[in-house]
Amino acid sequence: MKKLISVTAFLFMMGLIPALAQPPVGGPSGDPGPAGPDNVPIDGGIGLLIAAGLVYGGKKAYDYRKN
Repeated sequence: MKKLISVTAFLFMMGLIPALAQPPVGGPSGDPGPAGPDNVPIDGGIGLLIAAGLVYGGKKAYDYRKN
């Protein structure tokens, strides 16, 4: 179980690296750009959380049936 947690934490941290490498939003004047609902990409994060929840729930169900 510790190995699973370690691997999951490592993959999560590696996934944060591209987010830190992105340039700031806006032009040279510091204008943040147009505001709107399309500026927040949450689809990938929600899918990742759902997948992690399914894996965690599957592991718990497997362990419960095993005992």
